[in-house]
Amino acid sequence: MFNVNITGEFVAFFVFSVIIISGAVLMVSFTKVVHMVVSLAAVFIGVAGMFILLDAEFLAFVQVLIYAGAVSILMIFGIMMTKHHSSAEENGRPLQETLSAIGALALFGILFYAIRKSDFPVPEKPFGLGEDNTMEIGKLLFTSYVIPFELVSVLLTVAFIGAIVLAKKEAD
Repeated sequence: MFNVNITGEFVAFFVFSVIIISGAVLMVSFTKVVHMVVSLAAVFIGVAGMFILLDAEFLAFVQVLIYAGAVSILMIFGIMMTKHHSSAEENGRPLQETLSAIGALALFGILFYAIRKSDFPVPEKPFGLGEDNTMEIGKLLFTSYVIPFELVSVLLTVAFIGAIVLAKKEAD
């Protein structure tokens, strides 16, 4: 029924897929925010693994460095610096949870069937891949896209300063 050659890349794809899907499900299932951030970091690391499988090493490095590292740490600092009031937990709704699970499985089945029946064209040669992806991205970033790069850096700096000012006012 399924003609699949099991290779190392195939196994790695499914391992990273399981990490991404389980991290995403745990992220929305946990009630403690710190556990949610750790689950989100696992998703980021799984996505970085997918980038490695796609021969996009630079994107994988940036994914781990910025998202799994910096964003997760920033979220944890934000959680630690804010005041939290404990609230009563909601009672579970078994009917809605069951219907949601059935809907998710049905959607998964439909998507699986559609992907298996689709005929994707295979390119003759890889398009746009250079010998060194990081060097090609760096050349484009600092030649053709230098103005947007600098504008984004100024925007992020202003947002960071604004966040500090807002946090300082709330503390007073």
